[in-house]
Amino acid sequence: MNSAILIIIVTFLVAFYLGIRARKGQEMQLEQWAVANRNFGSLIMFVLMAGEMFSTFVFLGASGGAYRMGGPAIYIFCALTYIVPYWILPPIWRYAKKHNLLTQSDFFAKKYNSKALGLLVATVGVVSMIPYIVLQLKGFQIIVSEASYGRISPNLAVWIGMIAVTIFVYVSGIHGSAWTSVLKDILMLVVILFLGIYLPYHYYGGIKPMFETLDATKPGFLLLPNEGLSISWYISTCLIIALGQYMWPHCFGASLSSKDEGTLRKNAAILPIYQIILVFILFIGFTALLQIPNLKGADTDLALFKIAKATFDPWFVGVIGAAGLLAALMPCSMLLLTASTILSKNIYKAIKPNTTNEQLARLTRIFVPIVALISLFFTFYGGNTMIALLIMAYSFSLQLFPALFFSLWKKNPVTKLGASAGIIAGVATVAYVTITDMTMGTLFPNFPQFIKDLDIGIVAITINTVVMLLVSVVTSKARVRAYIEKRVTFE
Repeated sequence: MNSAILIIIVTFLVAFYLGIRARKGQEMQLEQWAVANRNFGSLIMFVLMAGEMFSTFVFLGASGGAYRMGGPAIYIFCALTYIVPYWILPPIWRYAKKHNLLTQSDFFAKKYNSKALGLLVATVGVVSMIPYIVLQLKGFQIIVSEASYGRISPNLAVWIGMIAVTIFVYVSGIHGSAWTSVLKDILMLVVILFLGIYLPYHYYGGIKPMFETLDATKPGFLLLPNEGLSISWYISTCLIIALGQYMWPHCFGASLSSKDEGTLRKNAAILPIYQIILVFILFIGFTALLQIPNLKGADTDLALFKIAKATFDPWFVGVIGAAGLLAALMPCSMLLLTASTILSKNIYKAIKPNTTNEQLARLTRIFVPIVALISLFFTFYGGNTMIALLIMAYSFSLQLFPALFFSLWKKNPVTKLGASAGIIAGVATVAYVTITDMTMGTLFPNFPQFIKDLDIGIVAITINTVVMLLVSVVTSKARVRAYIEKRVTFE
């Protein structure tokens, strides 16, 4: 057993211990298990919410994006992602606390007084989360294989990792996710800050010389192009990411575990500081591009590990692998927890409304290994189509934003039928444009370039909003007319 494998195993065991130990002193009723009785303070909320957003993407996608895209990779710094939750999460938390709501589906069902809408939102949520879990597991396979120099079987590793996560989620619920996220964040910060500073200094004598070399070697690589990944692409992509990030059911659900509204606002204000580490991820990707210039296609996502293995001894590659391992497994824990809660509380109970709270609590835990097994199946047999499904899943979640946004108004102009129609129209549009590979350029070939470069998600959310408002106007008038007719008849 080499040093890299030993470090990976030790880190994994420590994370598993923390996940199990997190339940100590807690009576794991459903509210405690799912949202910690809404009692998490600023520090835990910080690492929990950061843990949701900084996953395998940071280790594989972000550094690979810098390697592959250059300047346009700055979209990962989207500041709007934190402005949106600053305003929307406190009223969501307040309403959920008042009505004892545990999930995103609960919120929609209560706000619109519609169990059918809650069921629709639950279905969209679960369908969206499965590909997200699968992507984390596929990333986990890559990280373990690279960090162990191919000595650990990726399939065996993902089985062991998922079993461990399933156990501590089953036992400790959101407490296990929170405490293992603390370990993950500490290790990620240390590894990424070190790599992002050391590699440019090691190869070029500093960060500035690294940029000068890159600009001389690949002129214009650090700029947004006039076509394609242009400024209009950047703005529209950031807007889509910002509106959709907290529509993921696990991010939405994690926010409900906060002890108060102020903690959520403080967390939204502080989280952008965490994005500083993404700057160093870009430095890693740029250094890898100059030192290992021939990576193509999916191999560009291995940029971080390729440059690390060319630079460091195996023991430190093991440390990097340990951080990457946690970056994959910790988001999986929240995804498993949220999917299981939605399946039991918002889908099963919608079908069987007489289910007691005790039965619901047991059923939720039973769904944890079931969701895990489904995710493992798609990990092994889903093929590369899961990447396309993940892109589609993110856009699915985004379609919940218009109905949620209007539900926060003092006088909501949207009816339950309007909200349902808008979500269905938006999801159908997303499915169509994803399957057909449609872009704004193919949809509007004669339009100006800045229109053709817009993210196609703009079309789906626009159709969603228009359908939602039109149906709401029609159904509102019909409801008023029916009310008047009823009054006349009664009189």
